[in-house]
Amino acid sequence: MNQTNQVRIFVNKDRMNESKAFESLEIALVIEQQKDLYKIIVQNEVRFAKVSGKMMYQALTPKAFPSVGDWVMVESAYDIAVIHTILNRKSILERKSAGVTSDAQIIATNIDIIFICMSLNENFNLRRLERYLSVCWNSGAIPVIVLTKADLTLKLDQMVKSVYSVAFGVDVLFTSEFVEPYFKQVETYLKKGLTYAFIGSSGVGKSTLVNHLLAIDIQKTEVVGGHDKGRHTTTSRGLYMTQGGSMIIDTPGMRELQLDEVDLETTFDDIEKLSKSCKFNDCSHTTEPGCAVLEAIESGTMEKDRLLNYQKLQKEFEYQKLRALRKERKMNKR
Repeated sequence: MNQTNQVRIFVNKDRMNESKAFESLEIALVIEQQKDLYKIIVQNEVRFAKVSGKMMYQALTPKAFPSVGDWVMVESAYDIAVIHTILNRKSILERKSAGVTSDAQIIATNIDIIFICMSLNENFNLRRLERYLSVCWNSGAIPVIVLTKADLTLKLDQMVKSVYSVAFGVDVLFTSEFVEPYFKQVETYLKKGLTYAFIGSSGVGKSTLVNHLLAIDIQKTEVVGGHDKGRHTTTSRGLYMTQGGSMIIDTPGMRELQLDEVDLETTFDDIEKLSKSCKFNDCSHTTEPGCAVLEAIESGTMEKDRLLNYQKLQKEFEYQKLRALRKERKMNKR
């Protein structure tokens, strides 16, 4: 991590008041995780830290351990500081862990705004965007869509319009490394003391954007072509400070964002509202007569693929909840 040992962070009044309950400990910010070792900023100094034995013993799930973005209370008198507790998280961006486990994996915490990055080439996919939105709305942070590589399309207005059709109430920005507006639209969002996370698929230009905002090459990037065949080189989550006092979290590119907790009602607000006008209260929007959702599809005011994706995410989320419930029952029996 290419940061100096001296890094000034902004701790707001609420955090300071919360930390006063731990008189013998100091407040710190987790900026990176390396297996069982963490990088933190405490008293404006970058230090290594590990969790206390008590925290490790009492942790029942991975979510009980610190994550990038967490404010923690530490004992810093040792060469490696000791993390004793995690302060209240105001937002949690999470997904299901890879593999057969039903555990949740925290991507980052205490985020104010999540920039969902999607490039305007072959990476452009509205169904994937709906998946990202459902996770972001559930996190407690505000999602903002960033369409990158605007120089690679001649249909910018049409593509932005299609994004608005599935992202109700979400701001949509676009950027380019080579032409206007460059990164100006994103720059206007950065405010002192706020935390911003960048998520998206591999090769969409997240690290290029982060490098620009930080004015230094924190993340190594590789050139990718118009068909987006390049590889991402961000391999771990890290929190970085801008010169203006904003905090930026860059994340590795995700081929697939598996669902853990989601907010489908907000993401698919149009379907939820139409459902109230269906003839049957338990309408499945498949073959029932008087289905307002199917009527919207027939009239051309809604794409059929949007309904199919809504139903797919519903089934995936219900299956994940069922697996988590079974695991909880097994743990209780033990």
